[in-house]
Amino acid sequence: MLMFGSLISAFAECIIRMLNLNQPLNQSGTANEEVYKILIYDRFCQNILSPLIHVKDLRKHGVTLYFLIDKDRKPVHDVPAVYFVQPTQSNIHRIIADASNTLYQTFHLNFSSSIPRKLLEELASGTLKSSSVEKVSKVHDQYLEFVTLEDNLFSLAQQSTYVQLNDPSAGDKEIEEIIEKVASGLFCVLVTLGVAPVIRCPRGGPAEMVATLLDQKLRDHLLSKNNLFTEGGGFMSSFQRPLLCIFDRNFELSVGIQHDFRYRPLVHDVLGLKLNRLNVQGEKGGMQSFELDGSDPFWSANSSLEFPEVAVEIETQLNKYKRDVEEVNKRTGGGSGAEFDGTDLIGNTKHLMNAVNSLPELTERKQVIDKHTNIATALLGQIKERSIDAYTKKESDMMVRGGIDRAELMAALKGKGTKMDKLRFAIMYLISTETINQSEVESVEAALNEAEADTSAFQYVKKIKSLNVSLAASANSASRSNIVDWAEKLYGQSISAVTAGVKNLLSSDQQLAVTRTVEALTEGKPNPEFDSYLLLDPRAPKSSSGGGGSHVKGPFREAMVFMIGGGNYVEYGSLQELTQRQLTVKNVIYGATEILTGSELVEQLGLLGKKMGLGGPVASSSSSGH
Repeated sequence: MLMFGSLISAFAECIIRMLNLNQPLNQSGTANEEVYKILIYDRFCQNILSPLIHVKDLRKHGVTLYFLIDKDRKPVHDVPAVYFVQPTQSNIHRIIADASNTLYQTFHLNFSSSIPRKLLEELASGTLKSSSVEKVSKVHDQYLEFVTLEDNLFSLAQQSTYVQLNDPSAGDKEIEEIIEKVASGLFCVLVTLGVAPVIRCPRGGPAEMVATLLDQKLRDHLLSKNNLFTEGGGFMSSFQRPLLCIFDRNFELSVGIQHDFRYRPLVHDVLGLKLNRLNVQGEKGGMQSFELDGSDPFWSANSSLEFPEVAVEIETQLNKYKRDVEEVNKRTGGGSGAEFDGTDLIGNTKHLMNAVNSLPELTERKQVIDKHTNIATALLGQIKERSIDAYTKKESDMMVRGGIDRAELMAALKGKGTKMDKLRFAIMYLISTETINQSEVESVEAALNEAEADTSAFQYVKKIKSLNVSLAASANSASRSNIVDWAEKLYGQSISAVTAGVKNLLSSDQQLAVTRTVEALTEGKPNPEFDSYLLLDPRAPKSSSGGGGSHVKGPFREAMVFMIGGGNYVEYGSLQELTQRQLTVKNVIYGATEILTGSELVEQLGLLGKKMGLGGPVASSSSSGH
């Protein structure tokens, strides 16, 4: 049995229990006693609910009305209200005001994470003062401070963490607050799954800070009476304990920036998939809104394919649908021109019944095909207009070869593509080249200025590179030249193979540094590259060195991979492929502080560049560029 189980079902179970006033549920997943109620949430909790809970689900659980907490609301005196909000001071003040005005019959308060004692005391004294304390039926910490996007994908929805952690002006206090927020969010995910895993991460930087704090939170909690971790404490075999690997975005910056040609990353990057929803221009000019999640069979089956394969699959599905419709028509249309004389009444009735039964399924299939035809058409338009396929190919080749021919580089920067496409490509060039050729870099900067792109992000990466901070960071890589890192870490190849420009490294078995590291850590065999990684086990006694020593070394059947500073669908897809490719790991859950497109990460790099006084706003066309 897998310990992590399904993230979506664990999450949905908590939400449904909350909607049913935290009563135990019966077999059908509803409360025994049907109670009509009102749901009040804040923006953050609205985003937590929206990918998983739809209006029909709310109705099923007796929710008749739902409102944002900061909106003016009319009293509904005879109905209980379920509040699902973050434990913030403004929310507490609003709850006290609502209770004082007896807006609802009773108040069932659910906080997305553990409410601090100070705020709990404020809530108690506020409701006591207004004599409304008896209106508050229950207060629950739900530990749901994260967004579940797919069964193996979650986001803490903590924006701009990358900027905050890398900001040169950030003080210790600010950094500690961010680390606390990230560790608390991860703690919520683990509580929802009911598992305390073994933790591994590279030493130093945000990953170690989060890992150490999370380990402490888990230890404190495991000692408390109301322990929320359901798995038995006696498990010491790693085959039953999951592994949590924590990384920081700088571990492999390139993956967050590069263009990708697979369906899921493309839809995210080009069409702006957010909380499993996206808007696409319809045929008749209006915008169409689509949902893409596990309930869409085409998305589940094909989202990891390259775009051309998806287009072929849509065509195949459409042809199959047409054949099935024809088959139904044949069956129900009687013989060829023969008059109906009633002799085959039973046979015809049977065919009609089958046809009627197959109609809903056919209609549903057609809707899914139409949806993906619309999405693919929108993508194709952008791909052609911006040459996204060419950018993907060139960036991949650069990473493999450790550079690019100057003429090809300049042609791409002067060719098709948005300012952001060119900026991302230029940054990928910086990351992939072994040594910076000053005149080449100046030509790149001139081309970016000509395209009127903001070069702050480019300047920032150039600065990092000149400080020799390795972008494929590992404990000992800072002193070695970048190309060796890229060669050995990304592709497991020797330097000579890479400089020879071996192209087939980007075939389907290309592995990202994160995937390769996770594979090695789950195997648990001695490996000089990863033996220096921190190993913390909240269930083991604390070792004298301060870390949680553990004799649980692997192999591990399940892993959770968490990326501080922003994850992406490229990494998520790569880790899902890992589970299909080898025998040890059966399940990998991927999470991040937020899920970012390449453009969004570059924008954060640009902000850091500006904070360091690099690049800056684009000069107006009247002033001369330099």
